[in-house]
Amino acid sequence: MRVLVAEDDALIAEMVTLGLRRHGFAVDTVHDGAEAAHSLQVNDYDVVVLDRDLPGVHGDVVAADLAGSGARTRILMLTAAGGLHDRVQGLNLGADDYLAKPFEYDELIARVHALCRRSAPPLPPVLQKSGVVLNTAQRTASRDGRLLDLTPKEFAVLHLLLAADGAPVGAEELLERAWDEHADPFTSAVRVTMSKLRGKLGEPPLIRTVQGVGYAL
Repeated sequence: MRVLVAEDDALIAEMVTLGLRRHGFAVDTVHDGAEAAHSLQVNDYDVVVLDRDLPGVHGDVVAADLAGSGARTRILMLTAAGGLHDRVQGLNLGADDYLAKPFEYDELIARVHALCRRSAPPLPPVLQKSGVVLNTAQRTASRDGRLLDLTPKEFAVLHLLLAADGAPVGAEELLERAWDEHADPFTSAVRVTMSKLRGKLGEPPLIRTVQGVGYAL
């Protein structure tokens, strides 16, 4: 699940970004409206956490343009203006949800999770295949009853493989969905993560390499 955080307050942006990453999200961060608009044009995000009062291009313009584009990206508008009129106006601009500052961090995470579920094709909260059980709500994974101690990246990769239901998933797609925009497309990050995930899943091997295509479970 990939999220864009567009927030001009550096401290809030860092807090939200680091917190989302701890919950397994791939997160990009920008600090003005022009950067936000550009990132939304070139990358495929599940959710944008959008500060309404961005410098440069106002957050209202970013929200309206994104909603009008027909993109699947969901908008969580994050702003200090929390009155009823402000909320209604934000939702009418195309926001899918609205959270006023100051906010409870757990609530923000829950709202981002909810919007991610709405942006993607519906999947059950528990995915199972070949003895592997992945619970997205509890953030747990196991094989044949053995709990797997996975990093957020390993969890995200396993989630993508299970969601594909046996179809191969390319390394490029894995980079797009599980890493952020700073990931080098020529890096060995996918290969290294896949190797560690295979080791944690144990024997017999479950993840196969489809030559020239990607990986399948």
